[in-house]
Amino acid sequence: MVVCGDDALAHRLAAELRDVYGERVTLVVPSAREPHRPRIPPPARALDRATALLGRVSAAVARTSPLPAEAPGDGAEPPEETVRILEAAQPDDLALTEAGVAEAGALALVYDDDELNIHAALRARRLNPRLRLVIRLYNRKLGQHLEELLDQAAAVAGLDGGGDVVDADASTTVLSDADTVAPALVATAVAGTSKVIEADGLLLRAAERPPVPPGRPGDPGVCTLALLPASANDPDQEPSSAGGEEGLTLLPDEAAVTDAAGCGSVVLETVSYTGRPVRPARLRGRGAPLASLFSRRLRWSLAGVVGAVLALAVASWLTTGLDPVHGAYLTLLDLFAINDPALGQPLPRKILQLLSGLTGLLLLPVLVAAAFEGLGTFRSASALRRPPRGLSGHVVLLGLGKVGTRVLARLHEMGIPVVCIEADPEARGIALARRLRVPTVLGDVTQEGVLEAALIERAASLLALSSADTTNLEAALYARSVTPRLRVTLRLFDDRFATAVYRTLRAAHPRALTRSRSTSFLAAPAFGGAMMGRQILGAIPVERRVLLVARVEVRGNAALEGRTVAEVLRPGRLRVLAVDTSAPDDPEAEAAAVASPPDAAEREPARLVHELGDDYVLRPQDRVLLVATRQGLGDLHARQPRAAGAGAGARHG
Repeated sequence: MVVCGDDALAHRLAAELRDVYGERVTLVVPSAREPHRPRIPPPARALDRATALLGRVSAAVARTSPLPAEAPGDGAEPPEETVRILEAAQPDDLALTEAGVAEAGALALVYDDDELNIHAALRARRLNPRLRLVIRLYNRKLGQHLEELLDQAAAVAGLDGGGDVVDADASTTVLSDADTVAPALVATAVAGTSKVIEADGLLLRAAERPPVPPGRPGDPGVCTLALLPASANDPDQEPSSAGGEEGLTLLPDEAAVTDAAGCGSVVLETVSYTGRPVRPARLRGRGAPLASLFSRRLRWSLAGVVGAVLALAVASWLTTGLDPVHGAYLTLLDLFAINDPALGQPLPRKILQLLSGLTGLLLLPVLVAAAFEGLGTFRSASALRRPPRGLSGHVVLLGLGKVGTRVLARLHEMGIPVVCIEADPEARGIALARRLRVPTVLGDVTQEGVLEAALIERAASLLALSSADTTNLEAALYARSVTPRLRVTLRLFDDRFATAVYRTLRAAHPRALTRSRSTSFLAAPAFGGAMMGRQILGAIPVERRVLLVARVEVRGNAALEGRTVAEVLRPGRLRVLAVDTSAPDDPEAEAAAVASPPDAAEREPARLVHELGDDYVLRPQDRVLLVATRQGLGDLHARQPRAAGAGAGARHG
């Protein structure tokens, strides 16, 4: 594996590939010293210092993980030297060749410059058409076009002289660090954890549970990933020589789970929001309701005037003996002062005319107020909303930059009420907040009254995601002074500073939940999974083993197509978690859907196995979300025949 980058994400990714997947990594980094980027020592001592830095990074990942990740997986020990450091100012042909791109299995380009990543990807595809590429880009549309271009280039270059397709996974995956960290940050706001995997609209997390007493039913969650050995739950018992692996059961079946009384387990759970959902945005759809145009006071005033007019019409009908319709007509003429004076008319008629004129004078300001208020409502439809007075249990989101914008979109999709705070009125996420009608407070959070305007005293959690560490820390400290048990998530760039802040806040507020996270820490697992293959969505370390979460197409796979979910189960190796059944049964409609795939945000979430049942037969157009060991995933692909004429860059999801 080759990783090229110029910030902390490159080091995190190299540590992820080494510690979780057990891969040999070549890390290509520049020698420039820039803020929030790794400082590279002189070339003479570069290897020792950089390797030590990677060791500290991997140790930090292991300390913050709820499940230890000491070895790469499946019990295999990593090689002694698994990381090689190479200094290069630019990822040019010479640097890529020296890094071994021609023989590498995958290349990750995680520079902070999109243009630099694109140029390096084009060079790498030319040097090695069979190379699996993972590119860091923020622009989604450009990323889709780049994927198609590089996959097409790999398919054309992968043909040998006989016209056969070279059997190599030369896929191209474009990821955005902002997109990959958004689910984890949302999970911290919802459930207090960032150890999640996003897959087909689902948020999944692995949780370690203590042994359940006999006779008490336990909650299996989505499924039981592993049954832990007895030594893992007994602090007085010495661990085995295998590092606690003896007695560990991965992906057990229902019978093994039932028989494993008194053993701890690792369970996969879904992360969802259970609080008060956000109200639909106003002024949307085909028509705007009356309540969104006029205030309650104005509506009551208008209703009072209408009631007075009806009372006058009934009185005119009863006193003058005129036809009811004609009496109402005369009342309206008197109301608008366009009727002749009631000279020579009976006294009741004169009194009713005077009362109608007085009602007309009262109606005039009501109509003017309605006109101004309706016009102001339409004008404010494109402006930022203010937080409603009765709002509570919401998420306060500080910062609408690249990461904050993605988090805001994710929170809105999940129906979680959110109030944004942003100091820059021209920030990237202001337009999204205005379009979604999300309450937003414009102002510096370090100034008094800004957090109060966001109703921080009634909020459920605070996401401080601005680009300044001190601003995030100051906002968290002030929010904790207002609400001591507030759930706080900080985005901090410096690892040592983040550790010190986390320990201090945890000691000062032991009953409150505090998380300090960096973008590189949260994005590295997603980039690492993409380097292992486009199907891999993430890895779940369990003791000294690792389970892979993958997305696999059913079509053309003999182990999946036409089989039930129960038949696919391989205890200890493979288990189906969910099935995406959104593809239509009609082949023509399916072909049209493939030609123009819907946006991922609009795609329906996959259905869990317990919703479908073990007897559900997998259709060719379905795609399954499964968890497997490396051997189980390898067996699944070994039974999948390659279709004739399929390109090397064929998409797997």
